Amino acid sequence: MIQKCVRKHWGIENKVHWILDVAFREDHSRKRNENAAQNYSCLNRIALNLLKKDQSIKRGIKGKRLNAAWNNDYLLKLLKNI
Repeated sequence: MIQKCVRKHWGIENKVHWILDVAFREDHSRKRNENAAQNYSCLNRIALNLLKKDQSIKRGIKGKRLNAAWNNDYLLKLLKNI
């Protein structure tokens, strides 16, 4: 019973890390100063949650992220949903 719970937890954790790596290239980040890596990781998770929450366009996380970078109206829409 406990083993199943632990495996399920780590499966979810691994999925989140994979999404962060693919969409935000987190593994390629070179932030090393003090708490910079932790701060950016926290911001990336917030951004990931905002992008997942949005259902207005049918694109993947990476596509939504690029759309938010190029389209200020879409970015404002995401930020208003906080």
